[in-house]
Amino acid sequence: MVVSLIQGALGNPFGNAASGPAFGLLNEVLSEYRSRDGIARPSRYEVVIGSPPRLATDNKGARNVSLKCESIVFPGRNIDTTTDTNIYGPTREIATGFSFADITATFQCGSDMSEKIFFERWQESSFNINTWAMRFYKEYVGEIRIFLLDEQNQRRYGVKLWECFPKNMAEQSLNYGTINEQLKLSVTFSYRYWTDLKTSGGVPQPLGDRIVDNLKNQAVRRLTAQTPAVTRLLGNFLR
Repeated sequence: MVVSLIQGALGNPFGNAASGPAFGLLNEVLSEYRSRDGIARPSRYEVVIGSPPRLATDNKGARNVSLKCESIVFPGRNIDTTTDTNIYGPTREIATGFSFADITATFQCGSDMSEKIFFERWQESSFNINTWAMRFYKEYVGEIRIFLLDEQNQRRYGVKLWECFPKNMAEQSLNYGTINEQLKLSVTFSYRYWTDLKTSGGVPQPLGDRIVDNLKNQAVRRLTAQTPAVTRLLGNFLR
C-alpha cells in the first residue's frame, strides 16, 4: 500500500525492485500476532537445573533454585574465522571452528540463603575442601535447560547446556539503605556446548567415549564368538 502511494506520486523510482506486490499486508502481520503462536515474550520462561552427581540427591534444592531464577539468557554461539588470503581480489572469512561464551543468571535469595548454599555445594563438588585436591571433571558438571513458554505456559522452544558448572558467584552487597530490596545472587556458568531441544535429533558423543565403546564392543564380540552356545544361553537366562 505504501509502495503504491509512492509510485503514484513519484512514478517508480526503484525500477522493477518495487513494482511487485507487498510481501505482507498489515492485517496479515497482525493476524500472526493474534494467532495461537503470538510473539515470544522474554518474561515467559522456565529454567530446570540438573545437579552434578555429587548433588544428585538434592532434587528439592535444585527445583527451588530453578524457581528462583529471576533472569537468564539464551546462550550465544560464535563461529571462529580466519582470513583467506590465498585468493585473488577481495579477501573472505572462512570458518575454522566454533566456541560458546559463559552465561550469567540472577537468583532471588530466601532468608535461609538456601540458593547461595546450593551453588556453594556445587562449587565444592569440584575439589576436596580438606585437601584442596581437585576432583574429576564428571563429578561436578551438570546441566541446565532453558525453555521459552507461550501464553498457555506451554514449552515452545528450549536449549540444553551440557557439562556446565557455576564458575563464579558474584559478591553480594549488604547495606542499611536497602530496606525494601531483596538480596539476589548472580552466578556465571561455564559449559561445554548447548543444543536446541526443539530441532536437534541428537547430541554428538565425545570422541573418547566412542573409542572406548568401540573397543568394548570388539572385545565382547570376540569373547562371544569363543563361547559355546550353551554357555551363552545360560548367561542370557541368568541375566
